[in-house]
Amino acid sequence: MTRIGYIVGSLSSTSINRRLAKALERVAPADIELHEIRIDELPFYTPDADPDYPQVARDFKQAIADVDGVIIVTPEYSRSIPGYLKNALDWASRPWGQNSFTGKPTAVLGTSSGPISAAIAQQHLKSILTHFAAPQLGQPEGFIQSVPGLFTEDGDVTNEETRAFLVAYLQAFKELIERVNRADAR
Repeated sequence: MTRIGYIVGSLSSTSINRRLAKALERVAPADIELHEIRIDELPFYTPDADPDYPQVARDFKQAIADVDGVIIVTPEYSRSIPGYLKNALDWASRPWGQNSFTGKPTAVLGTSSGPISAAIAQQHLKSILTHFAAPQLGQPEGFIQSVPGLFTEDGDVTNEETRAFLVAYLQAFKELIERVNRADAR
């Protein structure tokens, strides 16, 4: 069983990216288990917390450690990632020398109503993950244009091509996780 955690970069109760994440859960093959790593309870990061990390931040870092890989599903806010997602990444990367993403396979996915579907936010996020030394899924890239009704609130995918893409995306990410694990075992 491959355990994949996902982080939704939006806190909105009506987030189409949350619907996309739920869709991943629905289409996941039987050998892939997905669950959310929540960021909504994290306080704002400050280095003052480094000597005595709050429990919620330790739990967040442990949730990342407990999975084989992490998919970050992000919207685009002002041509970048949402501030709250950046805050979570700051918690994950600290204290110095204890970055939770170092060596952790990662993938980036997002949806928006626009035709470039959060592409700029994803590029910013990939830059951050590169700095973290996180192995990343390069292909396929996960730019999904969301049209009304594409994802139901429960995570059903109404378009067969999109469903097939999400299954292929998860399979490609599983293969990356397996490659990283084989390399680490050497």
